[in-house]
Amino acid sequence: MKSILLRSLAVLGLAVSAPVVFAGSSDVPPALLARATVSKEAATKTALAQKPGAKIDSVELEEEGGNLVWSFDLSTAKSTDVTEVQVDANSGKVVSVKTESAATEAAEAKAEKAEKK
Repeated sequence: MKSILLRSLAVLGLAVSAPVVFAGSSDVPPALLARATVSKEAATKTALAQKPGAKIDSVELEEEGGNLVWSFDLSTAKSTDVTEVQVDANSGKVVSVKTESAATEAAEAKAEKAEKK
């Protein structure tokens, strides 16, 4: 009985601690990750609460306006718009929520890619 209970708890522990799988890109620089006190998983829950039914297209940890933020691009099946949700990586609070058209989002991604070259 005791071994069944221990195995059940071990399986439950694995299920609870399993990582969140993200669609799209995930860009998390180790130097920034070391400064974040809010985990990607906790920030994910906060971001998804802003847009119920959405899926994550991408997630980044970045400095924005002097703050370290988790930045999520969210989309829904009912719209081609992309909602960007930024969650403070130290407080866990939502910093901003912006909805952009797919065309605007594509133009921003192209500009960011050009900057990184």
